[in-house]
Amino acid sequence: MFTRTSKILLIAVLFFTGTAWAEESMVIANFSGALNDGGVPVGWLLDKNYAMADFIVAKDDEISSSPQADIAASTAKWSFSITPYLWLPNVNGTLKYNIPPGAGGSPDVEVGPNSYLENLQAVIMISGEARRERWSVFTDLIYLSFADQDSSVKTVNFGGNLVSSSANVTTSSSFRGIAWTLAAGYAVETGKDVMLDVIGGLRYFEISASTDWQLVTSVTGPGGGQTFPRTGGVSEGMNLLDGIVGVRGRVSLGNNNWSIPYYLDVGTGSSNLTWQWLLGVAYSFKWGGVTLAYRDLFYDQKDDKFLQDLRFSGPTLGVTFRF
Repeated sequence: MFTRTSKILLIAVLFFTGTAWAEESMVIANFSGALNDGGVPVGWLLDKNYAMADFIVAKDDEISSSPQADIAASTAKWSFSITPYLWLPNVNGTLKYNIPPGAGGSPDVEVGPNSYLENLQAVIMISGEARRERWSVFTDLIYLSFADQDSSVKTVNFGGNLVSSSANVTTSSSFRGIAWTLAAGYAVETGKDVMLDVIGGLRYFEISASTDWQLVTSVTGPGGGQTFPRTGGVSEGMNLLDGIVGVRGRVSLGNNNWSIPYYLDVGTGSSNLTWQWLLGVAYSFKWGGVTLAYRDLFYDQKDDKFLQDLRFSGPTLGVTFRF
């Protein structure tokens, strides 16, 4: 019924198209006699057809499970992390208050050094990150409130004339503050040993402070017509918004889970200068990691403003959860 040429053509079509088993079975059932008449074993044809299918599936599995494919698939997705932490800084700086009611001059109050835990009243500290390939967005929020920080009235400003006041009996200050950083980053180095992001963003800083003083005696101005009372209190607050730029990342310590995380930013805006840096050691787990570091946050305004060289510096311990 079929010539040898037509039989060969049928074999070629079945071999290269790889039709579904149901269709292939119907073709074989209809033409098995003809093929066998031509001396071509049907079993050989099926073996070759399935061998080709197995080879294609195996190569596809090999490609999809390769490290390069895994990296491409993972970096194409968003990854997230959240880090609650505890920061225990000393507080140092100078607060330049306006003239209090009933006083002839404005006090410059020196704060610190103070241990954070001694006067802690409330604290919230948490940071988070979202990352996709080389891009990232991160935020850091600190809320703190503490009272009765050891302080001293350093000088009293009588309209530009500063009079020293070293005769403090008891002077204490209280603080309530929020520091919120929001920034975006781009990874310029993503190697196994070194990770480096360049960052840019904003930091908002809100502080409310109050100081109660008790001196040995009142302070008299240069002309004799102005005095600063022996006892009293004053309160003031400030809101600052600054643009920041910087770097952050980590350096691996060999082929293990230890690394050195680092962070540095510097900025200006409402403040004359602000910076923040962190350097520590971290250990990674499958679910996240633990970081122990030293952190420093600094603010300075112009000479006639409220904040003068205010610094929070001390150790921090955080636990990171990745998902």
